[in-house]
Amino acid sequence: MTLKIEIESDGAGAGASGVPVYEQVRAQIAGQARGGTLPVGYKLPTVRGLAQELGLAANTVAKAYRALEADGVIETRGRHGTFVAAAGDAAAREASAAAQAFAERARRLGLSEASALAAAREALRAAYGDSG
Repeated sequence: MTLKIEIESDGAGAGASGVPVYEQVRAQIAGQARGGTLPVGYKLPTVRGLAQELGLAANTVAKAYRALEADGVIETRGRHGTFVAAAGDAAAREASAAAQAFAERARRLGLSEASALAAAREALRAAYGDSG
């Protein structure tokens, strides 16, 4: 089990697909953590170490790590390092809370259930693309 990240870059901070480099790092670590390739407790490289390994600026990796930590995928334990967290439960709880907040807001706005579902589906399509 090792962290594997492949970056496509246009030299201007985004890949050929237009996805920012930090987002490529974030998405690949999150996918490997959620898919079990990186188990809970796996120690990630330092920001500087991963940046050097990938040929990226340290700030790019730091931005990806901050986003992953905000999502509950990783946790930083001070000087001990950064580790894969038990993210499945945290992610599911956060998604459930967001869905509940959306449902309450849609109801207050007077949307029908069908209209609220259509809005949610459209937002999901925009976030995930057509491959959903």
